[in-house]
Amino acid sequence: MARSRPMCRGSSQNNKTHHDVRRQGRGVFSVWGYSMARVLIVDDSPTEMYKLTAMLEKHGHQVLKAENGADGVALARQEKPDAVLMDIVMPGLNGFQATRQLTKDPETSAIPVIIITTKDQETDKVWGTRQGARDYLTKPVDEDTLVKTLNAVLAG
Repeated sequence: MARSRPMCRGSSQNNKTHHDVRRQGRGVFSVWGYSMARVLIVDDSPTEMYKLTAMLEKHGHQVLKAENGADGVALARQEKPDAVLMDIVMPGLNGFQATRQLTKDPETSAIPVIIITTKDQETDKVWGTRQGARDYLTKPVDEDTLVKTLNAVLAG
């Protein structure tokens, strides 16, 4: 949430408030030092969706949600989020396939994808990277790791 502060005394707009908002790269804004990005979460687990949403919103991010890979790809094409958090094991189009579609499509290739999954084998991590993921986190992911990883991929 954006915090507001009173305008300087003597201002012609005394008693009004404003937000200290600065534009950063890729549509990301900083309000009083907090980065605000639009992040798409693609996960079929309501529990994981809830946890990730709570962590991101706590840090000022706007969350978009999709419950499967096909809906995630469609929503990413429509909304152009600043980043995508992608689960792997989902019905229909899995996370590897959805990541490949997003990173190979010129319309969405600039959107960084972070895979967040229970699959913790090295071969899965290598395969995720080959599909175009910028990073790979294993569930359960802690808030600090998620925020640092997201900030790193948003910074480019």
